[in-house]
Amino acid sequence: MEKAKKFKLIIGLSYSILVAIFLILFFSKFSLQEITSYDFIKVNRLYFLELKNSNVLLISIIFLVLTILWVFPFLGFGSPIALLGGFILGKWIGTIVVVLGLSIGATFLYMFGNYFLKDLIKEKFLNKFQNLEKKFKNAEFFYLLVYRFIGGIPWQLSCILPTIFNVKIRNFFFASLIGIIPQIFLVVSIGSGLEKIIEQNSEVPKITDIISSPEIFIPIIIFFCLLIITIILRRFFYKN
Repeated sequence: MEKAKKFKLIIGLSYSILVAIFLILFFSKFSLQEITSYDFIKVNRLYFLELKNSNVLLISIIFLVLTILWVFPFLGFGSPIALLGGFILGKWIGTIVVVLGLSIGATFLYMFGNYFLKDLIKEKFLNKFQNLEKKFKNAEFFYLLVYRFIGGIPWQLSCILPTIFNVKIRNFFFASLIGIIPQIFLVVSIGSGLEKIIEQNSEVPKITDIISSPEIFIPIIIFFCLLIITIILRRFFYKN
């Protein structure tokens, strides 16, 4: 137990140091006022658009690597990177790259948790999620797929929680790859819609103009419908 505490402390310190280094480097290039200005967003939209048009494969690979790193080791979650992916890469390429990157990063995080944190996770969460153990044993891939689709657990925890059930790495990866597509596609679509709105407006658009845009309100409506479905499914999936 003492080793687990020391290990958690090392991980926490390492993560804090990495984040601090990133923020120092970033804000040495840009001020807070600059990055929150509409002109900054509009100019950089054009910059990324030119990069994408000149070499979409290279930009996609770079974004894929950054997405993997966002999940592991930086422990980021899906929504911000999905919005950014839609903004830079568009709806379809953005969805492919973000889903693949999140799935690979989640799998690395699962492997890390399985190797280093398994006993700690069992101690903390086995009693709470013991009802899932039988489900995973009977049909591992199917229940992993449902588990990834319905969510309801913080992203980082959801990646390492299956270590309790000794699921296969291959099943974890493909279940993640397929299970997160619907919600990621919708968030990426919103990011792509925001890019189009910025393209069409030289000045900051009103919030009503943003929400009333079909590129925004259609994915949002579908997203909330999907959210209601997943909430209903969670009641059955996590039921004792």
